[in-house]
Amino acid sequence: MPYRQHYPNHAGLGGIRIKPPESRQAAYALQGLERFLSGLALRNAVSCSGLAGVSPGAHAWLKAAFAGAALPGHDTTGVARVLQLHTYTSDADLDREIVLAMLASPVAFTFPNIPELESAVRIRRYIVQAARKTALAFDTIHAERPEDYWTYDETRGFTVLPGRSLIDGLRKATQPEASGQLYAFSCYRATEYVTVLGIAQELQHANPELAGRLQRQWETRAVMSGRFHDAFLHEYGSMAEPLPQRFYVPGDRLWFRNPDSASSDVEGYEGSWVFYLGNGQFNNFWERGSPYTLTSKCVEIFHWRHGLCTDAAGNAYIDEQIVKEHVRRTLADPEATAAVLDRMMRIRDPQGVYEEGGCIDATRERVRWVQAEHSDIVLPEYPQPAAMWSIAA
Repeated sequence: MPYRQHYPNHAGLGGIRIKPPESRQAAYALQGLERFLSGLALRNAVSCSGLAGVSPGAHAWLKAAFAGAALPGHDTTGVARVLQLHTYTSDADLDREIVLAMLASPVAFTFPNIPELESAVRIRRYIVQAARKTALAFDTIHAERPEDYWTYDETRGFTVLPGRSLIDGLRKATQPEASGQLYAFSCYRATEYVTVLGIAQELQHANPELAGRLQRQWETRAVMSGRFHDAFLHEYGSMAEPLPQRFYVPGDRLWFRNPDSASSDVEGYEGSWVFYLGNGQFNNFWERGSPYTLTSKCVEIFHWRHGLCTDAAGNAYIDEQIVKEHVRRTLADPEATAAVLDRMMRIRDPQGVYEEGGCIDATRERVRWVQAEHSDIVLPEYPQPAAMWSIAA
């Protein structure tokens, strides 16, 4: 299956939607959405319309001519370059790239009001900025945290010491500038820390009550793995209707799968959890000054199979120097690179299957709503005090 596969026409279904919980608020949704887009100087690139029927509100999507020139085929990886957005130095330009990618989505991003949309954009900005600064010591067995902020218990995981700021603790654990050293933990756990950091930063102003419960949660018990996903994230896209392989929104948490059954058995090489930083780049936890492109990420994961070795005790491991040499040679050869991409830029096989799939996941992950009126974040030890509600996309 070649990676330039056809996708169904999602015109009119994706983009950004505002669906207020009460129909009487719908009249203000379109006006608010247009103001939001104008504030980012994007109004001329976007079509806006009211939504009628049983679920009224507003809908925004990219005009066809603009999308064809800047984000063809839902490919968001080149929009910052095409529009000359300075996303490393300008928060406004990073926000523009985030919103443009959301508007190009074949699956609608739905919010109950404009403040929730604004919170979602800021959280993505915070995640991108934190991911750029994050650097770790690779270790699939041991884990460590700054002792002046964290303590460990087998049943509770790493928790924040009472009276210590969760935000400061997360920064010290992941950002060498804040701590002066690299700490060892997996890329999966690192994505959890960066995500919680982005959420916590936004909650300080958007929902202080939830910010307090989040702080108490991490003083009580860490939320990890499946419980973390259920509490904080929403998956969009599906194996039945996968997202385009080159569609990413800055701040997305995503997984590149290792499609080679042998090398994927080595702990830490089952795949790679990263964030999309925008501007065609994905963060590199191990060499943060060298972010990945989609091409370099695919090529690296492909060559893990060639670094598969066995030590004197019969234990399998990946020799990173062998991998790097294979990557260097492949990237220097356009035909070899194209051949690797043809294999890797396919939607991954289902879990447990290693056949013709590549490394690209069918889905992405976004943070749940955070505003006080309708947050759908549920903390295990400190759940939402009031009844929650949601909007069907």
